[in-house]
Amino acid sequence: MDAGFGATDKVYPRHFIHVGEIYIAEKPSEIATVLGSCVGVCLFDRRLKIGGLNHYLLPLWNGNGLKSPKFGNVSIPKMIEQMKALGCKIGDMEAKVFGGASVSATNLEDMMIGKKNIVIAKEILAQNKIPIVAEDTGGRRGRRIVMRSDDNRVWLRYTGTEG
Repeated sequence: MDAGFGATDKVYPRHFIHVGEIYIAEKPSEIATVLGSCVGVCLFDRRLKIGGLNHYLLPLWNGNGLKSPKFGNVSIPKMIEQMKALGCKIGDMEAKVFGGASVSATNLEDMMIGKKNIVIAKEILAQNKIPIVAEDTGGRRGRRIVMRSDDNRVWLRYTGTEG
């Protein structure tokens, strides 16, 4: 663990997730990822103290090719279902949303991917009546986040320079 970055006396196992991955921690853990235009949604059940994080690249799977959690409209519902399978209830869940930056936009479409990723997260969470209690989205810098699964604390560091 980095000193000062989620530092605590208690040692938590750390799980790093990549694009298209979801990690749900039933036991206290730290879940980490690095986001650019991608978005990560932290889901937390206040009653059971179970938390999870996803990392998706694109907002929408259009039905062609593999139905993969690298798409927000696949990843977020899948994470909700995985948490429900562990006994979590929608009414006990809250979310934090991170990422969606325009880090290396070379054209208008590149600039929109991050924004579309943010929009899909907010739409799906609203449809499921899961409140967003914190967010740090958009901008021109990437983010490194670490979520503590048992209390929903998130540490964030920006990557790169403001461009």
